[in-house]
Amino acid sequence: MSDAEVETPGINPETVEPWLGDHVDGIKLPVEFSLVSGGRSNLTYQVKDAAGVVRALRRPPTGGVLSTAHDMSREWKFISALAPTDVPVAEPLAYCEDRDVTGADFYVMGYVDGTVLNGVEEAETLSLDARRRVGEDTIDVLARMHSIDPDEVGLAEMGRSAGYLERQLKRWQRQVHQSGADELDILDKTHDALLAGMPDQTSGIVHGDYRPGNMSFDSDGSILAIFDWELATLGDPFADLGWLITTWARPTDEHPPTTGGPTMADGFASREELVERYARLSGRDVSDLPYWEAFSRWRSACITAGVRARYRAGVMGNDGFAETITKESRLEQAYAAYAAVQELGLLKKG
Repeated sequence: MSDAEVETPGINPETVEPWLGDHVDGIKLPVEFSLVSGGRSNLTYQVKDAAGVVRALRRPPTGGVLSTAHDMSREWKFISALAPTDVPVAEPLAYCEDRDVTGADFYVMGYVDGTVLNGVEEAETLSLDARRRVGEDTIDVLARMHSIDPDEVGLAEMGRSAGYLERQLKRWQRQVHQSGADELDILDKTHDALLAGMPDQTSGIVHGDYRPGNMSFDSDGSILAIFDWELATLGDPFADLGWLITTWARPTDEHPPTTGGPTMADGFASREELVERYARLSGRDVSDLPYWEAFSRWRSACITAGVRARYRAGVMGNDGFAETITKESRLEQAYAAYAAVQELGLLKKG
């Protein structure tokens, strides 16, 4: 096995490079590929051409792909539809559906050179004013995205207008069972409570993993681009707000966030401020948000089980992340979801 194959799993340079030359305007061959760490589902690579121009390529994992997951055509359709709008996305450049090129379909987009706020370390590179702006712009862009009529941007075929929660609960329940999670009993009980207590739903564009770790920010805290559209669909917009709020960790929190992020650092707005801003900008009634937070915690526990299964199968490369997903951390998230449905009165305490 060559060094290139070790460093860039899922890329066959001998076939991908000529494909890029034929389909990406202005690219100068040869190119260099490098795997970008940080993604926990699909694989992302920097593609640097002979002129020094950097682009990005996305493809699924090299194995362990669950049904309905890792859909490159879905990501491509969403960023292509949103590129002309005021929702910031990377420039869509080319899509390859020929799996003979490198074993899976993939797409190429413009490379956005900003700061991705994966954690406190990245947050501390921004000023306090910029950190405040991060929260404001994250909500402003979310409200703008949720105001877009999917039909008007060509996304009508990307999901059904009704039954979003039912489909989500069924999907993640099925996939967490396929992954063989240790905590199935508590996740099943939480699933049943969420299914029994569903609120009324509306419909719009849902990103599916909307948080600062999936965005690139300018130095002033404004969003340059939103990434990772693999879970995007049409559904209830509160799925995005509920997910964002459960990732927005603060030092006094009782429960862990659904995923790590930058907001334990000083300077970030509170969750209450984010919700109030969203309600004001969107005009939506946010009284059902606690349900969506509970749903987000349950869904996070299901996703984490799937991620761990893919790392165990060796299809995500070796960046050291698998060792951080301990049994204790997974159970903690599952029990946080269970506690959330208890607090909603959907389960008896005890």
